[in-house]
Amino acid sequence: MANHKSALKRIRSNEKKRVLNRYQHKTTRNAIKAIRMATDKTEASEKLSGVISMIDKLAKKNIIHANKASNLKSKLTRHVAAL
Repeated sequence: MANHKSALKRIRSNEKKRVLNRYQHKTTRNAIKAIRMATDKTEASEKLSGVISMIDKLAKKNIIHANKASNLKSKLTRHVAAL
């Protein structure tokens, strides 16, 4: 167990950040899944800009790697274009 007040505070703040990061990551994954399951091109293209924004935010905060973000955006864009 931690011995210093600053270490205890760091444990508390890390837990808060972890929960928020997990929520944002899971929300983004659900939005990606919704685009992949969409059959209507107009509906999918409307959702695409929002999902790309979510992916960029995750990459900016280092929740996901920048290259993974690029790959996801590329694959989703190609998927929507192919509908």
